[in-house]
Amino acid sequence: MNKNRTSSLAIVAALSVALLSGCEPPSLSGLLSSESNGAAENGQSAGEGTQPTTVEQKNEETARPQRESLAETIKDVDGVPTVTNETDLSVVVNKQRALPADYIPPDLVEPNVPFPFDEKVEKRLLRAEAAQALEELFAKAKTEGIELYAVSGYRSYKTQRSLYETYVRTQGAEHAAAYSAVPGKSEHQTGLAMDVSGYDASTRLEESFSETPEGIWLAANCADFGFVIRYLKGKEDTTGYAYEPWHLRYVGKEMAKEIMADGLTLEDYFSQAAIAHK
Repeated sequence: MNKNRTSSLAIVAALSVALLSGCEPPSLSGLLSSESNGAAENGQSAGEGTQPTTVEQKNEETARPQRESLAETIKDVDGVPTVTNETDLSVVVNKQRALPADYIPPDLVEPNVPFPFDEKVEKRLLRAEAAQALEELFAKAKTEGIELYAVSGYRSYKTQRSLYETYVRTQGAEHAAAYSAVPGKSEHQTGLAMDVSGYDASTRLEESFSETPEGIWLAANCADFGFVIRYLKGKEDTTGYAYEPWHLRYVGKEMAKEIMADGLTLEDYFSQAAIAHK
């Protein structure tokens, strides 16, 4: 007897039927291959049937990635709670979440928008995606008779340290804590934040900016371009900072629209997302 002869009753039956009917018998390798493939698909035999994942389902899953929670994007570095996703457009930096001390955004550029000064300094810079969005926001504002100026964007760790120390020296520690971040904990170091103003210099970086036509327009339209008003009135306990209607933060259009529509802070947004995920 041929020692390679298969013992599969199903294969023998298939060969017998083919011979008796005068048809050319299927090859043994073909039968074995067919049997193997059928068993491998979804771990089931043909006839049991499962609903395959469609291309549309895969695309939908890819388009809705789960965001990491705040707890998943921080680690202790020499006793300092430090973010681990510093290049993410949705990175949360605050008094409890520092950037790596040596962090410099990888794609800083100067947006083509008006500034109220001529000096070529680092505060003109933003990360590339935020810079493009700012240009589009300013262009839209201009078509509606709103004149905006970019006042202060990226700040290095060194610059923030100097600024904070100046605030403490000239206006006191309490004022500094309310309006300025200690080095490493400023959103401006992310390259995703820009302070803006209108034409009236007297309202520049003042709470009264919120009552100007420029401030009102900005709050109503910034989300359409991926920005949020980062430090909201009445949310000082959450953000750690006083109300700043001039401080724009880029997070991308989808997130910005959700945040601004619901009157949330960035911290609120991630807290709600974490609860919903559970």
